[in-house]
Amino acid sequence: MNPARLLAPRSIAVVGASTRPGSYGNQAVANLVAAGFAGPVFGVHPTAAEVHGVPCFPTIADLPLAPDALVIATPAATVPGLVAEAGAYGCGGAVVLAAGFAEVAGGRALQDELVTAARRYGLPVCGPNGNGIVSVTHRAPLWGDAYTPRRPGPVALVSQSGNVAVNALLSTRALGLHTVVSCGNQAVLDAADYLSALAELDGVRSVALYLEDEGDGERLAVALADCAEQGIRVAVLKAGSSVLGAAAAAAHTGSVAGDARVSRALVEEAGGAWARNPHELLELAKTLAIRRPSRAPGVLVVTCSGGDAATAADEAERLGVPLPALAPGTERALGGVLPATATPGNPLDYTAVIFGEVERTAELITIAAQDAAVGPVLVYYDRPARMSEEAAESWDGALDGIILAASRLDQPVLVASTLPELMPEATAEQLAAHGVVPVAGLSEGLLCAGALLGPVPDPVRLKDIAAAAGRLESGGWLAEHRAKELLAGRGIPVPRGRVVADPEDAVRAVGEFGGNIAIKASSEGIQHKSRIGALVLGADADQARAAFPRLRAFGEVLAEEMVTPGVEVLVAVRRDGLVPVLVLGLGGVWVELLDDVALIPLPADAARVSRALSTLKAHPLLKSGNIGKLVELAVAVGELAMDEGLGLVELNPVFVRPDGVVAVDAVIRRGT
Repeated sequence: MNPARLLAPRSIAVVGASTRPGSYGNQAVANLVAAGFAGPVFGVHPTAAEVHGVPCFPTIADLPLAPDALVIATPAATVPGLVAEAGAYGCGGAVVLAAGFAEVAGGRALQDELVTAARRYGLPVCGPNGNGIVSVTHRAPLWGDAYTPRRPGPVALVSQSGNVAVNALLSTRALGLHTVVSCGNQAVLDAADYLSALAELDGVRSVALYLEDEGDGERLAVALADCAEQGIRVAVLKAGSSVLGAAAAAAHTGSVAGDARVSRALVEEAGGAWARNPHELLELAKTLAIRRPSRAPGVLVVTCSGGDAATAADEAERLGVPLPALAPGTERALGGVLPATATPGNPLDYTAVIFGEVERTAELITIAAQDAAVGPVLVYYDRPARMSEEAAESWDGALDGIILAASRLDQPVLVASTLPELMPEATAEQLAAHGVVPVAGLSEGLLCAGALLGPVPDPVRLKDIAAAAGRLESGGWLAEHRAKELLAGRGIPVPRGRVVADPEDAVRAVGEFGGNIAIKASSEGIQHKSRIGALVLGADADQARAAFPRLRAFGEVLAEEMVTPGVEVLVAVRRDGLVPVLVLGLGGVWVELLDDVALIPLPADAARVSRALSTLKAHPLLKSGNIGKLVELAVAVGELAMDEGLGLVELNPVFVRPDGVVAVDAVIRRGT
């Protein structure tokens, strides 16, 4: 269902319009009147003639036209019937404000009735148990709480939390909201539906998503592709961490590649940014709406404080935001503008000596920003709430210098306060009016500047990810010897080995494989042999003979050569999350201890695998081995999982050596 008419309505009716102050029905009508909605507005009430000057009619069918948007502000028990009436009359969609559905004990049946009615007529429904939709651009608040009209802008918000949406509408950060959706229980429409619909609206340049349940990965990936095609960037806050499924818990992969990490990998593929809290979410969405391209992969930080410069450098390292050194020519040019007490560099501390000098401030920012290594420019500026007229002149001059510099530059310029409260709304609005992004907070400034450095999203790539995200049928675990046969059939190196039939056959395997061997149980029911003592490493003939009866009790017995060790790496595929991902990290016992992994949504080519490996803290260790062969193995594992319908592949460890790679241990599950 497409909620386009709900997001940009030309006519609206409020069912349950009420003369009682404080009720949702009364507030919803008052909001529309106060916002100055330009189209016709009606109320539906069995007896009232009007509410807040809006004409009322007894039933939906009595309305003079089928409105684009219907606000249903009546008790929960009445909602399914009203949804059916709205659908039968040809309304464009409905917003249901009432609670009392699947979010409460005993409410599931009522929500099912609502969904059945909506689907019967193809009626898009927002909610229930949400705050509604506000089209700031169209002055159309389909909203049950008090609403104050605000300046429209390019940022949309879709939130599964009503409070996040309410607070965004109350914020004083020059956010510039276009549309706000509080989607409640998402009984009919979910975040992917809204995201795709927002991509079709004029004026949307970024979207903030607050998610508690991402929904269907395939549909979300398609929605992100729709946004990418329109140049719309997305910031995401994912609340909560899901409990690992029992199947995933049988392998290390589940504990280091949980659902939040999979979601983040998908968002970053879409050129989006990942937030840790609502404050970051809104600042990131505001930043991503800027349309100035970043011409280089480094950030310039400018400040008049040595302490802020040092703190920013530390925070940039923590956040992984590159602050490139300035070229010698840039430093020489800065030397002619900076005071004698300042030293050219990045961060650039121009000191308080020239604070408030408009042209000098603009010139030094412009010179530093034109360095070939510099993309986004981040200037720290704190504005006190109260100051003398004389002091205000200096603060105004410093701000004017920043704005003047931004007018001379073609890359993004951000201005951040070191403390959130030192970016007052008037200053933020002044900056926004000049195309400068105002950000509240020192660390947030770096986070937002860094978010502009990501690659341009590829809609085709996102659609490939969506195509790979189909759900799997149930399946089962493979015994290790079967898993390695599957790997070897795709050219993935594994140790020489075979199933042995009896104790004497195990002794013969010792001779075949060059001396001491690894001898282990191989069964569909065993994923971690060391935990139950189901393997012996470095066994000689006597040890192999002695171990066979005990191992045979678990299932088949696999004998393998002892391979030369190398750097231990985890290479895995998970297909039970939001989208299928390839997981790479340091292997063995280190995978969970260090928690240093990279995730790539599938399909994954060699270039993406190489980039992902380079992001690992363990990357310097890998340089001692054959990284090229590791890349080939990882690509082959991803292709195998997709071709064979494997729900989980975990190779841990893969030994990476100068002469090549070998998968020492393998856990594979077909289906879910």
